[in-house]
Amino acid sequence: MKIRIKYFAIILISVSTITAQSFVSNVSKKGTAAAPFLSISQGAKASGMGSAFVAVADDPSALFWNPAGLAKQEGFGVIFDHTNWIADINYNFLSAAYNMGDYGAVGVSFITSSMNDMQVTTITDPEGTGETFNVTDAMLSIGYAINLTDNFSIGFNPKFISQRIWKMQATAFALDIGVQYITPFDGAVLAMSISNFGTKMRLEGTSALVLFDPDLQSTGNNNQIPAYLQTDDWELPLNFRVGIAYKPIRNSMHNITLAIDAIHPSDNYESVNAGIEYSFNNFFFIRGGYKALFLQDSEESYTFGAGIKQLLLNNISIQIDYAYGEFGRLANVQKFSVAIRF
Repeated sequence: MKIRIKYFAIILISVSTITAQSFVSNVSKKGTAAAPFLSISQGAKASGMGSAFVAVADDPSALFWNPAGLAKQEGFGVIFDHTNWIADINYNFLSAAYNMGDYGAVGVSFITSSMNDMQVTTITDPEGTGETFNVTDAMLSIGYAINLTDNFSIGFNPKFISQRIWKMQATAFALDIGVQYITPFDGAVLAMSISNFGTKMRLEGTSALVLFDPDLQSTGNNNQIPAYLQTDDWELPLNFRVGIAYKPIRNSMHNITLAIDAIHPSDNYESVNAGIEYSFNNFFFIRGGYKALFLQDSEESYTFGAGIKQLLLNNISIQIDYAYGEFGRLANVQKFSVAIRF
């Protein structure tokens, strides 16, 4: 078993090195990745803790943060999260996971956006043509995690990504990889994940079909030649996270969890997320955190949240969580989550 863990560690370190080298060459590509919605935090519990969750992940939302956390999931669990994002955009996240014991844990997750229809405007019709269009973001994933030892777990999360705007659409495939390790240092958890390692995205569709005049200086040629405007390929927002979580107080009545993550994205500069959660009798939860520490010109900063958990019929629990995130000059972000386990 130790040999298997060593091989996995070598593979992950190699992937991390290659990824880091890619990031170094792209440190100035701020905001240039496709599908930026893949970087929006999912789950009110994680968001309330400043998105410092890669080592904490222990529920179905682990598919987003660190698929290795699925191995901590007990029995069957499902979580639904609704995000009131900026610019009147809403995101819905649904994730379900099932622990199969010695055979590992499996899970599925889905993200979709919702926003109001917008008017189609042109140069000749700046007030609108009477048509409307909408924009849709979507992601579907199926993950798997397993405990290689009592203290070490690894997980994988293949995903399909789609973006659509009016008559144009782009798709991509990606993979998330993560590990969690319970250290000998008083149960502190060390974790790492790489998210959105996959293909590029290119918008294609009938909106790129135009009528083209190959010679504007000539009046005798055909000036209505059908042509196709080729769009560029764009990378996905590759994210590399390393984090640690520690519980300085843990007993049947009071629990405190401290977490800190270092973030290394491909489409922005490095930053640090930090968070804390206090739980009373595993019933009431208070959370706080700070997101994007050391990131210049970031609109994001402090977060806080709360939640309650109720046990039903001795084997079914329902948990409701809320999170608030400061977004500077932009509209503040609010999240609501409902999780059920049995």
